Amino acid sequence: MKRANDARARGHAAYWAFVVHRVSGLLLALFLPLHFWVLAQALHGHAAFDRWLSLADMPLFKFAEWGLVVLLSMHMVGGVRLLLIEFTPWSGLRKNWIAGAAGFSVATGMAFALALVA
Repeated sequence: MKRANDARARGHAAYWAFVVHRVSGLLLALFLPLHFWVLAQALHGHAAFDRWLSLADMPLFKFAEWGLVVLLSMHMVGGVRLLLIEFTPWSGLRKNWIAGAAGFSVATGMAFALALVA
């Protein structure tokens, strides 16, 4: 017998929390090799690394930095939420945890954006 996904589950907040956690993890995993490669440029001398650092002043890179901080925040609070679900005896409405995680990520993104502007 083939198991089928129930389409009603896709409208639940926990499903979207799962999707956000999974996608943020995948995007962070894609970012890491690029990050390590740029850091490895420091091994080739100051000039090679300074070229990459000069790109960090561009608005596109500032936006990408903001996106990275938001991704890290979303993934972190999603992981903490999963740990709380797995390892604590708490029960009840978990939508509050999802809303709290989303609020924390939004607040982190706004704080970082304000720090970039200042």
